[in-house]
Amino acid sequence: MSLYEHKITIKAWAEEDRPREKLSNQGRRSLSDTELIAILIGSGNRTESAVELSKRILFSCQNDLNQLARFSVSDLSRFKGIGEAKAISIIAAFELGRRRKETISPNRVQVSTSIDVYEAILSRFKDLNHEEFWIVVLNRANKITSSHLVSKGGQAGTIADPKIIFNIALENHAASLILAHNHPSGNLKPSHADIELTQKMRSAGKLLDIPVLDHLIISDQGFLSFADEGILD
Repeated sequence: MSLYEHKITIKAWAEEDRPREKLSNQGRRSLSDTELIAILIGSGNRTESAVELSKRILFSCQNDLNQLARFSVSDLSRFKGIGEAKAISIIAAFELGRRRKETISPNRVQVSTSIDVYEAILSRFKDLNHEEFWIVVLNRANKITSSHLVSKGGQAGTIADPKIIFNIALENHAASLILAHNHPSGNLKPSHADIELTQKMRSAGKLLDIPVLDHLIISDQGFLSFADEGILD
């Protein structure tokens, strides 16, 4: 076997080039995306090191971490050397990053515009290939106290039950509510069902003295506010 045919494993690399040792000695910021993923998967396959396998995974999504974050267990398991356990490790790492962004600071977000709500809840809808319906609970000072997943469905839509929504609102002492759901298609135009549900929710909110202040449709391209568009009137 010639020198060029011989496969060099990560253990044979110079210590400063090995991902784990590099992170330990030089800090996490010294590592490339490829090297960080290599640490997550731990080992490669018979023909590739963990780093080479990571390069191939990233190449499949044009080196776009946002696209990689959308991969499912089955998507990742298509790569030779990535079994269910390694796929789950990658997905779990992305989910931790997402949840870190979702952490609400001790100072609650005060809502004065639809953009405030959009920025507060956007991370809930990141990397979703299906539709989810959330409610945002506000107190009397118009500060967000919590947000809750009500339902999730397929790419075409999800069903939100007003009884469940207002039960959550009452349990969390809501002074008012804001509705939010995503359109994975990227289309921000509200459907007839979206408008009908919003009207039903507004009517129920008036009876319970928990007004529905807005309904946001969110996509990767931005958002639409029913209040801003005058759809609530």
